[in-house]
Amino acid sequence: MTTWFITRHPGALEWAHRHGLSIDRHIVHMDPADVRPGDVVLGTLPVNLAADVCAKGARYLNLSLDLPAEARGRELSADDLERYGARLEEYRVAAPTTGKGQA
Repeated sequence: MTTWFITRHPGALEWAHRHGLSIDRHIVHMDPADVRPGDVVLGTLPVNLAADVCAKGARYLNLSLDLPAEARGRELSADDLERYGARLEEYRVAAPTTGKGQA
C-alpha cells in the first residue's frame, strides 16, 4: 500500500508535514495507472481522476478548504490553509455506467 500526496503547492505540502501525514510519494501530477488497490490518494483531483482512483480500489481523500472568493487564484501558505479550515475528507467517486459524455 502506498500513500500518495498529489499537489503542486508548497503550502499544502508544508500543511501535510505539520499534521504529521505519512506520505510515501509526493507528486505534482498523477497518472491513475500508477495507483494500486489499497493505496491512499490525498490531494485535490479533478472528479474524473478521483473516479479512476476509486475504480482501482484505492481510497481518495480530498484536501478540502472553506476558501473565500478573495483568496482564490493565489498561492496559499500552510498558515492560510489552517485559516481556511484545511482538512482531509474521504470521497467515493464513480463514473457513470451509461450515457458517458452526454450532458
